[in-house]
Amino acid sequence: MDTETGKRTSLRTANEEAARQVIEAKNQAVRQPAINMQIAQAYLQHGDPALAKRTWLDVMDAMFPLKTGPTQSRWKSAMRDKSFDLIRGRKLIETASEHFLQVLNTGTISTNMFLRRLHNFAVGMHWLPWPVLPKLHWPAVRHKEKRAITAAEHQLIIEREYNPEIRAYYQMLWHLGGAQTDVAELTAEDIDWKDRTVSYRRHKTGVPVVISFGTEAARVLELLPKFGPLFPRMARIKENHRAKMFIKRLKTVEITGVSLHSYRYAWAERAKTVGMPERFAQQALGHSSKAIARAYAKKATVIVPALEEYEREHEQKVVPMVNAFRHVPIGEKQAVSV
Repeated sequence: MDTETGKRTSLRTANEEAARQVIEAKNQAVRQPAINMQIAQAYLQHGDPALAKRTWLDVMDAMFPLKTGPTQSRWKSAMRDKSFDLIRGRKLIETASEHFLQVLNTGTISTNMFLRRLHNFAVGMHWLPWPVLPKLHWPAVRHKEKRAITAAEHQLIIEREYNPEIRAYYQMLWHLGGAQTDVAELTAEDIDWKDRTVSYRRHKTGVPVVISFGTEAARVLELLPKFGPLFPRMARIKENHRAKMFIKRLKTVEITGVSLHSYRYAWAERAKTVGMPERFAQQALGHSSKAIARAYAKKATVIVPALEEYEREHEQKVVPMVNAFRHVPIGEKQAVSV
């Protein structure tokens, strides 16, 4: 029983000697709170000798090889965030919640997201004996509002872009809805003219994508190289450079609030608006979950057709089967046509 609160709690042991040790530890923690952390560290270091030396930089370095492709590049860039300098050399077991809060207050939305990943990785690897910041106390991540490029905006961009390769690149983003790097690295060998499909594997998730193309997309593809990269220049430059090029183009047509990624939102919303099955849209965009696919299409405006139109179509599809199941005497053959 706690002599201060009067609350009774179980020591969870039937062994008298073990119970005495637990009670002594609890009493010592109350009498000498200043050395609680040192005692805890002594026990933890016995189980993991590297615990006393491991810093947040070690966590960053340990996570880097687990990333691949563009994700690895984004991770490397994110870890250079100056806000992380506040904890980069700090030992994990000496990190308090106020240290995290300081990082979050000086950083951005990106800092919040990547610090969560570092923290969760350390907890999952048992490098942290307890969470530094409880889940409910993390500041909420509030992303900037994202929207799709409209058909009118896309047309303005195409009309103002005089470089044939870049113009075709933007057109294929519109028709395929692919990520900017995936579309930029398409080759002539990815085009199947017989089946009229484009095939590639998403860099980010590894999900294979096979998407049919229509007449308008075919007109664009016919003007592109018949061998090798479809967009040689766009394939050579980094994604941040492609993004900057697009931003410059947007300024010339006075469009704001969108990016190259907005083409994916546009494709998703267009697909939902015309009633494309969700499984097809998910596969076309290369999303690994339905939740992500739905998030991309959540702003789509869907006009529900009149119920009477559906009823009329249903009536037309119903085929009367008169006499189809009438009794036929055994031994006789009866042909049934539907």
